[in-house]
Amino acid sequence: MLNKSGTRQQIVILGGGPAGLTTGYYAQKKNLPFTIYEQNDRVGGNSITLKHEDFMFDSGAHLFLDKDPRVTKEIFEILESHLNKISLPLQTYYDGKLVDFPFSPLNLMVNLGIRKFIKSNFEIATKKFRKRSATDNFANYVKHVYGETISDLFLLNYSEKLWGKFCSDLSSKIAGKLLTGFTFKTFLIELLRGREAKIQHTVGNMYYPEKGFGTIMEKIAQRCGPENIRINSKITKILHDDNEIRFIEINGVEKLKTGFVVSTIPLNLFIQLMDPTPSKNILTTAKSLQFRDLILVTLFLDRETVTDSASIHFPNPEFSITRIHEPKNRNKSMAPTGKTSLVAEIPCFEGDRIWLKKDKDLIQQVSSELSSMGWIETGEILDGIVSRLHHAYPILDLNYQNKIKKLRNFLDGFDNLKITGRTGAFEYLSFHHIMRASEKIIDAIPIH
Repeated sequence: MLNKSGTRQQIVILGGGPAGLTTGYYAQKKNLPFTIYEQNDRVGGNSITLKHEDFMFDSGAHLFLDKDPRVTKEIFEILESHLNKISLPLQTYYDGKLVDFPFSPLNLMVNLGIRKFIKSNFEIATKKFRKRSATDNFANYVKHVYGETISDLFLLNYSEKLWGKFCSDLSSKIAGKLLTGFTFKTFLIELLRGREAKIQHTVGNMYYPEKGFGTIMEKIAQRCGPENIRINSKITKILHDDNEIRFIEINGVEKLKTGFVVSTIPLNLFIQLMDPTPSKNILTTAKSLQFRDLILVTLFLDRETVTDSASIHFPNPEFSITRIHEPKNRNKSMAPTGKTSLVAEIPCFEGDRIWLKKDKDLIQQVSSELSSMGWIETGEILDGIVSRLHHAYPILDLNYQNKIKKLRNFLDGFDNLKITGRTGAFEYLSFHHIMRASEKIIDAIPIH
């Protein structure tokens, strides 16, 4: 990757979250010059491990999924094999019971009861005879695949809490690949070989690093080299000539010439920072993109354990929380002996009523909800803290694909620009997707 004078150009990476760090990692492996610019005082984005006294917890229920053998091999090498296999189930809270998710017939039969189980099976079995709605929204999709019973019990309320939108206004793409598993084959696997075999069949191998998921980000940052990472460096302007990104402005004062640019910052923000300003049509489209923000309420408890799950979803609208995980279940080092913690997630929008609630009120709210289920007692709570995360999930509304296509067509006109990552590409991506995309970007950069 040479400029006109024959010298190697710097790769400018905007954002030091998972996508930015992995892009830097692959650039380092190919001995390409790069700098990562991160606005916060630490890297890792929304995939970090936090510490409170002797407790550790992640900024979300992160697990590493063994979905791409090449990426899995790379991560094991980076972490020097310090990854533990997780065999605990992902579950959904229903009527005081925990239902495995993704769904499977045997587990549903036990938890729903025979009548609801037979009804839901009939709905699924007859789906081939039902005409699917022409409107490809999430509500129509899940009702077609799972029928009214399962959709109403588990999927629709949960999704509306998570995304802050009616399911009829959301793309079916939010379903991802977790809405699988309700098949006769899965029934037999669970019946004959047990829950662990069923989990591996539906979800795949799940791994978790020693001392938290953020360890992955820390190790990758070390491979990038501290000399190649600039923290406290907020991108305030992106200067271009309609063909190339020429300069970036840092913190409103520092102007730096660019070589090849990889942006992982929110797509709508990137376009709004461009100078000259894009057309009104492009700008309006970018501004219409929305992200869901997230509040984490972590309770530290004077007891050995609360659950035996990897994570638990809460579809019931009477609960503000959408998901809980118990860090100690992933690795014993996440809590002191005889104690544990619970991390509750509350989706919201920055500036809304929930976001603006005082920390003590949020802690009280979550404590009351968990107490009402009989999970914890008030006297067991040692402490609680609140964390607020920006841009946790891109909201995939009905028209998002057309919007992204229009914005990508515009940005593809810049010869020295690539966008990637959950916020940069506006895609709901898992870590293995992000890492593979970063490798492909670096491999595609010409170095001769």
